[in-house]
Amino acid sequence: MSPALNPRLNPRLAPIARSLSQTSGNLKVSFEFFPPKSEEMEETLWASIARLAPLDPDFVSVTYGAGGSTRERTHRTVKRILDETALKPAAHLTCVEASRDEVDEVIREYWEAGVRHIVALRGDPPSGWGDYTPRPDGYQNATELTAAIKRIGDFEVSIGVYPEKHPQSPSLDFDLDVLRAKVDAGATRGISQFFFEPETYLRYRDAVFDAGIEIELTPGIMPVTNFKGLRRMAAACEAQVPQWLESLFAGLDDDAETRKLLASAVAVELCLELEREGVENFHFYTLNRADLVFAICRILGLKAAAL
Repeated sequence: MSPALNPRLNPRLAPIARSLSQTSGNLKVSFEFFPPKSEEMEETLWASIARLAPLDPDFVSVTYGAGGSTRERTHRTVKRILDETALKPAAHLTCVEASRDEVDEVIREYWEAGVRHIVALRGDPPSGWGDYTPRPDGYQNATELTAAIKRIGDFEVSIGVYPEKHPQSPSLDFDLDVLRAKVDAGATRGISQFFFEPETYLRYRDAVFDAGIEIELTPGIMPVTNFKGLRRMAAACEAQVPQWLESLFAGLDDDAETRKLLASAVAVELCLELEREGVENFHFYTLNRADLVFAICRILGLKAAAL
């Protein structure tokens, strides 16, 4: 066993050694992918989908670039998942830099293609465009987008939630008011931004429950293999990166194998602690890489089915 993974040397990882035999094996998972930009990335994506499909995910989501920049690639990827696999795709959709008519057209195209699940997000402007500014002829936010989706078809609508508060929100109470409006508009599931302390998610879950908001919540899990990349993503959404995590990956920039071991250990521990608190659904941000996520799911008790 690697010294970093030895529970006697790293107390934070000790719950894994104690709890692997206690996992229920009844967890549900979903996976997020992004549309490929090149032939090589296309091969990686479909190899990852093939690797993870036997785990029978509840759904797989496909992201949508800033300003709709990946609109065609997202649609093409979702359509291929529908045509060539038994998976249920959920297409991300934003309202950035698009008119209501343009967004409605995309929604109708998804319905006609057989998609029945959309992840409705306000979206971020393309890099370098400054703060988000809604178009006068566009949907102003994810609440309006959710209502439009439900008006056009009987889609299942998931939305994004921020356990540590949306970076542009004045308070968690404001976030909860926005969440309530999205639920009233037809949203039925909230997929969380990534986080690394179980208490972060559990506090948010309790706040939603105490506010009387009825929505299924699913924690978003980000396995960490590239700490510098994680830092950039965390800064963009103002997710807190704990000091213990930074210390765990310090000095490992040139040691990819150890980073993978640590990434699986950290993700498994987080999921196990959440499971002990009643969480049964997990959404994995795969970054189009399957092996690490597959290993994490295996440790959590999910078994691959023969296809």
